[in-house]
Amino acid sequence: MNFIFISPQFPRTYWNWCDRLKKNGANVLGIGDTPYDELQPELKQCLTEYYKVGTLEDYDQVFRAVAFFSFKYGKIHWLESNNEYWLEHDAMLRTDFNILSGPDIDEIEAYRSKSAMKPYYARAKVPTARQAPVTTLEEAEAFIKKVGYPVIVKPEYGVGAAATWRLENEEDLAAFFAEKPEDSYVMEEYVSGWICSYDAIVDSHSDVLFESMSISPPIMDIVNDQTELVFYVPPSVEPQLQERGRATVKSFGVKSRFVHMEFFKLTKAKKGLGKVGDFVGLEVNMRPGGGYMPDMMDFAHSTDVYQLWADMITFDERRLPEHPDQQYCVFFGQRDRFTYAHSREEILARYGDRIKMCERMPEILSGAMGNQMYTAILPTKEAMDEFVAYVGAKDEIDYDGAYEQEECHQAD
Repeated sequence: MNFIFISPQFPRTYWNWCDRLKKNGANVLGIGDTPYDELQPELKQCLTEYYKVGTLEDYDQVFRAVAFFSFKYGKIHWLESNNEYWLEHDAMLRTDFNILSGPDIDEIEAYRSKSAMKPYYARAKVPTARQAPVTTLEEAEAFIKKVGYPVIVKPEYGVGAAATWRLENEEDLAAFFAEKPEDSYVMEEYVSGWICSYDAIVDSHSDVLFESMSISPPIMDIVNDQTELVFYVPPSVEPQLQERGRATVKSFGVKSRFVHMEFFKLTKAKKGLGKVGDFVGLEVNMRPGGGYMPDMMDFAHSTDVYQLWADMITFDERRLPEHPDQQYCVFFGQRDRFTYAHSREEILARYGDRIKMCERMPEILSGAMGNQMYTAILPTKEAMDEFVAYVGAKDEIDYDGAYEQEECHQAD
């Protein structure tokens, strides 16, 4: 099997996807924009060959790289980046090279368009917030007359919470139209709730081989207000989310993929959507959760999702058994603009080997995830809440000064 992995060097843990594929006998070929000498040793060891392009943004350069690998190694069986940013390019390359193992350019629309997702949710009998395209002020006002303020406006095609607004009144609406980019936007009624993801590895028959969930506050507020990011992976998936997540997988016809599907867990009852605690469909992402989410699932479930995914790719089955040790895995992203009551050394000393990751976040991820991260496993929700309170405790005065950027060491 010839497998092309796009941008295997970022995020830094993505070398694990390639490593498990190689262990399963795949011929792994990497394409990226990082010089070969700067790749991690672990990544170099699991790539048969690496093709450096000037920029992954230039489709022609990446096309030529795939053409080179196709000429040298023969038929390309799989091509993936496992990264939302490159999903459209991945689909275009599959279409151009007749790679049938994932969505092509015609199929990718339902995976990327926030409005095109709605009929799939309806078919799965999963409620979603009302939505309308934003083209003119008059249309926006007509929609708001139906649903009331506040409303959310976001790009029709977008990554994360970039360029997303919450509009509270007519002044906000006027300001949005004054600043609105040329890109297509949609407007949704506001839903009060936590963001919960349904994460699953799905085989070629749309059957779930592995599933997990995460819980976090709305990422839009974190990006816009630059607050701290705290989210966690619990030991198991709540029953209603499991039911609605599986139904959504079937409705979208997901096959042979790792998916990250977002839902609201209502904190206020809303007519037409449900009662407090119900799950409402938000959007689907046909790739794993971003950043270090795969590693957090590993820690919470005492498993290896990279291996589970590689086994799905190469054998179309789950080969790792479920592990009885299931815990809470929590991520806390501190901000440089705050001063914290407890130093890095105090946090590491207090929680010892409970700390699984401790490092500075890459600049490209810091807007959403913070500057200094701590990821820990805890046996109970109470213990997790205590950890969050300790790591997040602040001195009375915040500051905007420089932050000490020493390396942290990952616990074994």
